[in-house]
Amino acid sequence: MRRKICVVTGTRAEYGLLRPLLKILKDDSEVELQLVVTGSHLSPTHGMTVSEIESDGFVTSAKLPIDLSDDSKLATVKAMANVTTQIAETFSSLKPDLIVLLGDRYEILAAAQAALILNVPVAHIHGGEVTTGAFDDSIRHAVTKMASLHFVAAQEYARRVMQLGEQPTSVFNVGSLGVEIALKTECLSREELRTFLNVELKNPILLVTYHPTTRSAISATEEIDHVLSALENFSYCTIVFTGVNADPGNSEISSQIKKFVQRDPKLRSLHASLGQHKYLSLLNLCDAVIGNSSSGIIEAPAFGKPTVNIGNRQNGRIRVNSIIDVGIAKQEIQTAIETALSSTWRERCAEVVSGYKLSNTAQLIADTLKNADLNLHKTFFDMP
Repeated sequence: MRRKICVVTGTRAEYGLLRPLLKILKDDSEVELQLVVTGSHLSPTHGMTVSEIESDGFVTSAKLPIDLSDDSKLATVKAMANVTTQIAETFSSLKPDLIVLLGDRYEILAAAQAALILNVPVAHIHGGEVTTGAFDDSIRHAVTKMASLHFVAAQEYARRVMQLGEQPTSVFNVGSLGVEIALKTECLSREELRTFLNVELKNPILLVTYHPTTRSAISATEEIDHVLSALENFSYCTIVFTGVNADPGNSEISSQIKKFVQRDPKLRSLHASLGQHKYLSLLNLCDAVIGNSSSGIIEAPAFGKPTVNIGNRQNGRIRVNSIIDVGIAKQEIQTAIETALSSTWRERCAEVVSGYKLSNTAQLIADTLKNADLNLHKTFFDMP
């Protein structure tokens, strides 16, 4: 009998990481792939990225919309409650043997909760990481405790999952899906990107992704004001923004970025979703990555690109020395960007070795999902 494996995805970034794994599972005659799509994939504001999933040839087993029109914290809690109900009903109908979740979004917590009560084992990807500047950090660890299988991106993360009481035999250090994809991607040319982005793509090129810091002492408005004020000093650069995720506070950040872009549309652009291929192609072409996204920590070093990581959203992730960590202050950000664009720093970045690189990550995960003993009766592992 084929093993029914259900994968849940709620964001463009998460789907981009899951895509090669989904393809392996889809093409495997011993697997029945079930794909549940929710979150910002079904939001016009965030690019309606379900279309990317379907254009890649995947058939969705369920589409579970969430109301993202209100980005307050209370509305987020209500959205999480709503999607928990929808996901529970979906799992009850699909009757999967195993559920695959990646990361730390609130949609993922909803899915883990539903699976726990319905007695369906969970496989969790990217557990054991630390990002103290966002509530995602707590969600990630909570999902770890509800999961039976753990696919981590580095040995330090494997140790941390075991420190949370998970049995060593359930923890697999497979490296990063994002790094594997980045190294295998055949990038688009500058001309192809210029046509799509509708900007000059004049060097230096800054690739900017800035998300709400959900554990910040200052408001999202104040944060993005400092970031954009610093970027105003780089009017000679092409600046490409990727869309803001659906965390509380996203609408104000998006609004401010739109105004910033409109002041110089020849050299600035904002895209709700570039799609993985275009994003990685731009990452390969750009001169520096700016913002507070995990891609600046994980994927950018694989391309030898400098990263200016702003604020505390990514505090705790494993870093290499191509990354410049700065606070929120305008002058601090400006100085860091100047350093990142310098020839000395770029030479340094060219020598960097990714801390997340292992080969055949997607295949290793797929093989384990197919063959692992699905035991719901976990015992707590006490580390010596």
